[in-house]
Amino acid sequence: MTTVSATPSSGYPVRALFAPPQQQSRLTVFFRLLIAIPAVIVLAFVAIASAVVTIIAWFIIVFTARFPAGMFRFCAGAQRWSLRVQSYLYLMTDKYPPFSLDDDLNYPVRFLAAEDLAGRNRLTVFFRVLLAIPHMIIVSLLGYASRAIVFVCWLIAIFTGNVPEGLHNFLAGYLRWNIRMQAYIGLLTDKYPPFTMSDNA
Repeated sequence: MTTVSATPSSGYPVRALFAPPQQQSRLTVFFRLLIAIPAVIVLAFVAIASAVVTIIAWFIIVFTARFPAGMFRFCAGAQRWSLRVQSYLYLMTDKYPPFSLDDDLNYPVRFLAAEDLAGRNRLTVFFRVLLAIPHMIIVSLLGYASRAIVFVCWLIAIFTGNVPEGLHNFLAGYLRWNIRMQAYIGLLTDKYPPFTMSDNA
């Protein structure tokens, strides 16, 4: 089993780490969308709860410049859950995403977020969605390309049980950029996301 280490340093406080491509079951690849349905349904409820908590946190941060620790950890856990499910759908791993908000050292996809609780920038939080528009545009365009690439990976993996490393790395970069944007919009950090697919930002 390949684990993902968090040893490499990164200046950005939100990270998405992916294990290298591994052999996958061609049968589960073929039925990936069907198999993922339970995870997607549960994630939908988690995402709704996280959206509500984020809205409440927005008001709290605007008035107090603090993100309550429990609310932060729930929202970070929801982002982690979302990344795992999307990664499973994107053939980044054959390992089923756990129904958990917690980090798992043995899962091949990890989401890490440094806790940024006090001294938050109330002005950038107030205008957060507007500030994120450039990233929304780029991630939207990358999303079209990524979905086409996932389909190509799906066809390849059905016959070989593998996703080519170059395509795997592109999808990892897209997911990394997307989760950074989501974390920024979700108020997990005040640091503006880098315009890069790399983890070394």
